[in-house]
Amino acid sequence: MKYTVVRPLLAGAMLLCMASFSGCKRSRPAPSKPGNSTAVTSASHSDPWWKHAIIYEVYPRSFQDSNGDGVGDLNGIADRLDYLQKIGVNAIWLTPIYPSPQHDFGYDISNYEAIDPMYGTMQQFDRLVAEAKKRNIRVIMDLVMNHTSDRHPWFQESRSSRHNPKRNWYVWRDGKGPGIPPNNWQSDFGHSAWTYDAKTKQWYYHKFEVQQPDLNWNNPDVQKAMFNVVRFWLDRGVAGFRLDAVTCLFEDPQFRDEKVLPGKNEYGDPNIGEEMTNNLPQIHVVLRALRKVTDGYPGNRVLIGETYLPNIQELLKMYGKNHDENQLPMDLQVGFIDKLNVNAFRQKINEAETELDGNQPLFVFDNHDRPRSWDRYGDGLHNAAIARILAAILFTTRSTAMMYYGEELGMVTTTPKTKAEVQDPWGKSGWPKEKGRDGERTPMQWTPGKNAGFSTANKTWLPVAPDYKTVNVEVESRDPRSLYQWYKALIAIRHENPALRYGDNIMLNTSDPNVLSYLRKNRGSGPSVLVAINFTAQPHTVSFQLKSFGIAGTKVKTLLQDSSIAASVPLDHLELPPLTVYIGEVQ
Repeated sequence: MKYTVVRPLLAGAMLLCMASFSGCKRSRPAPSKPGNSTAVTSASHSDPWWKHAIIYEVYPRSFQDSNGDGVGDLNGIADRLDYLQKIGVNAIWLTPIYPSPQHDFGYDISNYEAIDPMYGTMQQFDRLVAEAKKRNIRVIMDLVMNHTSDRHPWFQESRSSRHNPKRNWYVWRDGKGPGIPPNNWQSDFGHSAWTYDAKTKQWYYHKFEVQQPDLNWNNPDVQKAMFNVVRFWLDRGVAGFRLDAVTCLFEDPQFRDEKVLPGKNEYGDPNIGEEMTNNLPQIHVVLRALRKVTDGYPGNRVLIGETYLPNIQELLKMYGKNHDENQLPMDLQVGFIDKLNVNAFRQKINEAETELDGNQPLFVFDNHDRPRSWDRYGDGLHNAAIARILAAILFTTRSTAMMYYGEELGMVTTTPKTKAEVQDPWGKSGWPKEKGRDGERTPMQWTPGKNAGFSTANKTWLPVAPDYKTVNVEVESRDPRSLYQWYKALIAIRHENPALRYGDNIMLNTSDPNVLSYLRKNRGSGPSVLVAINFTAQPHTVSFQLKSFGIAGTKVKTLLQDSSIAASVPLDHLELPPLTVYIGEVQ
């Protein structure tokens, strides 16, 4: 049998599945104590589109190749819009498609107002936006404000002489002495964050690769130029921007050394702090100004910040005091937990509900910078069941949900076996301790045919994962028990059930070490929804008392599950098989 969503407004019987199923430096948020759950005011039906959206990250190089050169492109993405519509996607986030030398695969931009020929043309981009709009899918661009390519005309002028008008568009400093950089700041790609320019006899700063010099955001001309870039793309109809490495825009004005910490990193450098180069208060001034630009356009344009921060208090600042900065800071990632731990997930979900002043959280498990969740969470035995658990959390909590291409199939991380195979600069500089990000960027797996249906080329830019014969859209579309079908069912129920779409998120049974459970309380007249997830490989029976939340019901009507629980069960005796997800309406 297949996963089937019960749709109250639609005819059709419910089928139950009866079978068993075997930026800146990426700082992890510091843990905080779980508080008592108190629901905040739920969303209304007039909310902006992004508040309940499913956002799908597309890595263009790897999604679909339309011209047989082994690299994905814009026409390929356009060709797959029907697929994205079918699974229920509301917006796609495109990683950079601007002209670039590709040292960091597009995050080193040489022209902000054009399309890299490897991906296509501006006409093809406009067609993509138009075709996506026909399917009610919005397009979000990746905006890299922290740095440019060293081939960008701005930097070429800046490094031409100390007296060039654009000299102050970047961060230049004298060294401490011959061959000695200005301070001990380090690049996220390893070693010093300063590179010496022999022609002008100064050092330039780069938080990332040598080929990615940092812009000087203390210069108002930089802000003006970058905001003009924003207007250029908004005028072409994009729905907003994901703000790459946005917490790194400013550096300590005194250029003081970072604090040296114990040990060494994967590049062999001393560990250091980031107080001088990350999350400085001036960021908020820029974000408020940027919001004024985007708010000047119709359609609720969205700003999604790559804001990896140490705690919930710092994250809250990124929304702005008057909700005038990021709409969706991309930091409270349940995916940062990196292990299937009930208490950790309960804490993160509860923080999002009770400590963000009613702001909308953004939950993410996978992206182009991290090994895929299938591998991070999987135990080698129950990976498929664990993947269904993660998907349930992503789509049934009160959050905007961001997913990564192929996540819905169970794509795995395919790490290069030798340094010679590595393309990612992280892997090239950090091998063998740091193997880079190629493993999570392999081509999308569409079919069991040549190159998984990604390309007709004899060689693709990265090899297709070895499991593509069985893990692909074509095969999983025919299997009612596949992960793909589970994702489709979850997204459908999220879109259609009022409690899951608009309800508050109340944690239940908060001392249970085995079962994560929460109530999506409907603030309207309809039923609320109970979500119960057994995190263990053993069966557990749970009981719920909901009267204190104003709910008199005693039974739960099954909406969706991945096991063989009955169609209606009592609230005081819900038996959960191992690693099971249960979703039901309280009656």
